Amino acid sequence: MKIGTLEIEVKFKPIKNLHLSVHPPYGKVTVSSPDFFELEKVRVYLTTKIGWIKQEQRKISSQEREAEKLFITRESHQFLGKRYLLKIKESEKNKIVLRHSVIDLYTKQVATTDAKKKILYNWYRKELRLQLSTLIDLYASIMNLNTPEFGIRTMKTKWGSCITENKKLWFNIELAKKPIDCIEYIVVHEMVHILERNHNKNFILMMDKYLPNWRTQKKILNELPL
Repeated sequence: MKIGTLEIEVKFKPIKNLHLSVHPPYGKVTVSSPDFFELEKVRVYLTTKIGWIKQEQRKISSQEREAEKLFITRESHQFLGKRYLLKIKESEKNKIVLRHSVIDLYTKQVATTDAKKKILYNWYRKELRLQLSTLIDLYASIMNLNTPEFGIRTMKTKWGSCITENKKLWFNIELAKKPIDCIEYIVVHEMVHILERNHNKNFILMMDKYLPNWRTQKKILNELPL
């Protein structure tokens, strides 16, 4: 749907209320609508939210962003909220070694930028999986849930998602760069969706119950470079 210069993705779902979101890193706008609403009713709702949408897009556009990475020695990279310097080392075996303030990336001398990125991101995936597994096991016990399956993938507009039909969680691989407390917030957020599909009052109450400082962690995550 287009309203003025705004392009909005509309999805009709078996839900009770409208849910409007503006997603980093590009300010994409989505709205989930009850499947019994007419499109014109959704349009009227969105016209009342244009000011808020543009305000959120301005926040996102002004947010600090990481420079494009070249994967060269002494380049700065993040891991679990800490800054490390990358050091490229020649080796017949691809691997990552984490030291005090350095990420050693071992690779063949002729490795391309994409090849070096793949080595680092494979390591990110493995390390993030360990953090997520620990947190999911912990909160499954606290919430009295069966431990859900989860996966890690590249996501352009979300830090995580919950497929409520099969109770599977997905997490953005870029979370490997963020502080543990922020990762914990995303884990709890998505696990609460297993209990409550919508972002309603019940959802907020459960977030307050299981992670009282979630608002602080959300703010920190949203202010970190994209």
